[in-house]
Amino acid sequence: MSDAGGSLLDCLDADERRQLLAQTTRRKFKRGEVLFHDGDPGDTLHLIDKGHVAIRTTTPLGDVATFAVLGPGDVFGEQAVLRAGDRRSATAVAVELAETRTLRRDQFEALRRRHPQIDRFLIEVLVAQVRQLNSHLQEALYVPAETRVLRRVLSLVPSYLEADGSCVVPLTQDDIATMAGTSRPTANRVLKAAAAEGLLRVGRGRIDILDAGGLSDRAG
Repeated sequence: MSDAGGSLLDCLDADERRQLLAQTTRRKFKRGEVLFHDGDPGDTLHLIDKGHVAIRTTTPLGDVATFAVLGPGDVFGEQAVLRAGDRRSATAVAVELAETRTLRRDQFEALRRRHPQIDRFLIEVLVAQVRQLNSHLQEALYVPAETRVLRRVLSLVPSYLEADGSCVVPLTQDDIATMAGTSRPTANRVLKAAAAEGLLRVGRGRIDILDAGGLSDRAG
C-alpha cells in the first residue's frame, strides 16, 4: 500500500499497521463511480490510497451539496465500524480514478479485541473530523463567504499539485459553492475576480491554479 491513511496510520506501530492493512480489501473506482449511496447499509470503512472522493448529499430542494473532497491518506465511513445497523449519511463519489482499502466492521472489531491499541487509529480519525467541523463552523459564523470560497479552493491545492508545479482541481463551481456554504452566484463572482487577478483559471468542471501563493494571500 502506498500509505493510504498515511498520517492516521502513523499512530500505529509497524506490527499493528501490518495487521490492519492485511485485513483490508483493495477496490478501484472509475471517475464518477459511486462508492456508496446515502441511506445504504454501512458496514465498511474506506482508506483512500489513490485519487479523490467527494462526499455529497442531496438537499430537500433536490440540489447536490458537496461536503468535502478527500484524498490519499484520508479515511471515511468510519461510523460504519462503530455501530451495527447504521446507514450511510451521505453519498461517496470518485472524483477521478480512485483506489481505496476497505475494512469490514467484523474485521475491525476482531483487530480491536486482539490489539486494543488500534483504538488509537479510530480516535485519530474522529478527532481529525471534529477539528475540521469546528474549523468550518467558525468560518461559517465569522468569515465572509468570499474568503470561504477561496479557502476551499486553496485547501485542495496540496492534493492536486503536480511535480512540475501545475495544479488542476477537477471540481465545478457548484462543488466549491456548497463546500464553502454559499450560493453558486457568489462562488462564480469570487472565482471570476480571482481569475481577473491571474490567480486561477476557471474551465468546464475544473479550476487551474496559476498562483497558489497569491491565492493564499487573498484567502487570508
